[in-house]
Amino acid sequence: MWRVAEGGIVVLTGAGISAESGLGTFRDPGGLWTRYRLEDVATPEGFARNPALVHEFYNARRAQARAARPNAAHAALARLERALGPALLIVTQNVDALHEAAGASRVLHMHGQLDGALCAACGHRWPAPEAMAIEDPCPACGSAATRPDVVWFGEYPAHMDEIGAALAGAELFVSIGTSGNVWPAAGFAAEARARGARTLELNLEPSDGANVFHEARHGPASQLVPAWVDEVLQTRQRPAPRPR
Repeated sequence: MWRVAEGGIVVLTGAGISAESGLGTFRDPGGLWTRYRLEDVATPEGFARNPALVHEFYNARRAQARAARPNAAHAALARLERALGPALLIVTQNVDALHEAAGASRVLHMHGQLDGALCAACGHRWPAPEAMAIEDPCPACGSAATRPDVVWFGEYPAHMDEIGAALAGAELFVSIGTSGNVWPAAGFAAEARARGARTLELNLEPSDGANVFHEARHGPASQLVPAWVDEVLQTRQRPAPRPR
């Protein structure tokens, strides 16, 4: 179980941090999401209606994610983790593995991961193959009930107890590349602020919850995040003033 040290930093990342690695967001015109309806491919009901369509969609997303490479924002957060250790926790809404590919390990995927498979019959989990199909048997129970190990709309996100504990003890909460309209992540900034944390938004544009942040900086994540990480490391490495 990952925890953040008292007085540490909790970073929430959303689709915007991976957009510069070529992984589109819900709003990108012409992207993968524009060719499918959310209710058809990102809900339990959609999977029940047409599992073949859902597998088609996630096979395409999986191939896209495996071809992507971390950008400067992912690399900067991995650098910050190496410096801060347990004083940093990354909570991501993303189902790609770009944080890990950049070298980060203290990452909670609250919406699951594309590279995982889940049996809808018995709950067994295993690494996903490049392509999944409705006839794939579960390696544990043999049922043809294989689904992507991602959290769909209407399902409860993962790691919520750990996230809640981290928000309660954080000194700083930073939201990077999120729209601020997907719950429960949209409420994390307000929760952290209510617990006494400073809040910072790093986003291409103001999010839907921009009013709960003490400070906001707007622009590409690949520029904002490395600059912010440099500031944090410089501040933490600065020697304390000598008592008079």
